[in-house]
Amino acid sequence: MLGPVVAGIWGTLLPAFGHLPAAGLTGPSLEPFRALFDWPGLPRAALLSVTTGIGATVVSLAVVTLLLAGWSGTRQFRVLERLLSPLLSVPHAAAAFGLAFLIAPSGWIARLLSPVMTGWDRPPDLLIVQDPLGLTMMVGLIIKEIPFLILISIAALGQAQAQNSVTIAQALGYGRVTGWLKTVFPRVYAQIRPPVYVVLAYSMSVVDVAVILGPNTPPTLSVQIVKWMSDPDLSMRLLAAAGAIMQLALVVGALAFWRLGEIAVAHFGRRWIASGARGKCDPIIAQVALFSGGASVLAVLFGLVVLAIWSVAGYWSFPDAFPDGFTSRNWTRHGPGAFAALGETGFIAVVVAISALVLTIGCLEAEYRHGLRVTQRAVWLLYLPLLVPQTAFLPGLQTLMLGIGAEVGRIPVMLAHLVFVLPYVFLSLSDPFRAWDTRTGTVAAALGASPDGVLWRVRLPMLLRPILTALAVGLAVSVGQYLPTLLIGGGRVATLTTEAIALASGGDRRAIGVYGLMQTGAALLPFAMALLVPTLVWRNRRGLRHE
Repeated sequence: MLGPVVAGIWGTLLPAFGHLPAAGLTGPSLEPFRALFDWPGLPRAALLSVTTGIGATVVSLAVVTLLLAGWSGTRQFRVLERLLSPLLSVPHAAAAFGLAFLIAPSGWIARLLSPVMTGWDRPPDLLIVQDPLGLTMMVGLIIKEIPFLILISIAALGQAQAQNSVTIAQALGYGRVTGWLKTVFPRVYAQIRPPVYVVLAYSMSVVDVAVILGPNTPPTLSVQIVKWMSDPDLSMRLLAAAGAIMQLALVVGALAFWRLGEIAVAHFGRRWIASGARGKCDPIIAQVALFSGGASVLAVLFGLVVLAIWSVAGYWSFPDAFPDGFTSRNWTRHGPGAFAALGETGFIAVVVAISALVLTIGCLEAEYRHGLRVTQRAVWLLYLPLLVPQTAFLPGLQTLMLGIGAEVGRIPVMLAHLVFVLPYVFLSLSDPFRAWDTRTGTVAAALGASPDGVLWRVRLPMLLRPILTALAVGLAVSVGQYLPTLLIGGGRVATLTTEAIALASGGDRRAIGVYGLMQTGAALLPFAMALLVPTLVWRNRRGLRHE
């Protein structure tokens, strides 16, 4: 995890200070930073990156926290959890396209309400998508980060003795939300702090969602960096590298600011706990949280529905709620290219996800056999590629590859994907693997099984569902990778994600519908298989299943 990140940052630092032998430039020089600071859009782009990143993280964490506080353990929460879990696999780009088609001035919501409720017979002149404040981009990030944070928090709840704490708090007269916040939240947040930092770093430096939903005059700093990197003039890479270093500094500064915020919240939180406030507004807060969580689910679901409609839509004029007819012509026209991209996407994702799974099982089995313990430092190392902005080290990796004459293509893209897929696969499988009852292995060893025999014939079969789930997570993460594919592949590796983002500038909703729907299917199908296969395999051996 450390190697690619350090190499990439080093490869970014050199051109940021004017050293790029491939372009005939040698440093050190501060000219790239001077050019960066002379760019008129820099203050606005940097401010957009900071405000959208911090805003999306704060809102996502607040919604998830209040949802858990008000509804964890209830029937309503179980329903919401079942709806949110599959949405975690929906790629960010597909969710962003669906949201854009839903809330745009000519989107589905406006069509459903017009002209009866709005009086519109043509799309209103409103800048909703790509608004200058980045509010729509924040909404797109929020509806995707809520499922991630909820599932991470649910895993942490099992170690926080949440139900016992809430029961005692309620017996002392505290409301459900207030009691949960005062007794459970500090323990849960201590465990989910690294994922929250990941959400903050990702939201500040995201590219695909920013291209689709974010402003473009100027864009966010991460999008502008990619534009500079794509310029045929190699000297522009110096400017891009300087921007990447600034992006890294912004993320580090935001993480430091967040940490100071944690200290402040802890200070005032202790005073709030000691005040003995019982929480008179808990029912209202719980209802607002449930509405917010439900709205995020519906936004993604209806966004996927409108993507599906556009993929088969014939003529569809505003304000008609549905097309005049449905046709397969869109799939006939765009299907061959989409299926070719699907093949490339699937091949890369399968190889990367299986490689990550093998490495993860090897690491976890080494822990078991040699009695190793993973320290907190190792956990942070695992999160490192997710905490460092992709725009900070991927341009450096690309520059280093150009410097050593390495060819761009599929294998470098796979290696780049592995850097981001491995942490998610490891985090998905580590808890079930470590929770496996080792007494089963002791019994197998007593019957003559070797350590390898215990692994292959006992442990892995019993962990079939968690293994397939981790594999599905790896496949979904690989399918959604945009920037590693674009930069490390040199634009020569066409996946569903890169092709869909390329279509964003053209505005062909039918083509976007085809690619977005296929991208979603490529990510959702592995999760469906992860649920179906263990059910079939263990239908007569339920006692051996390990959830």
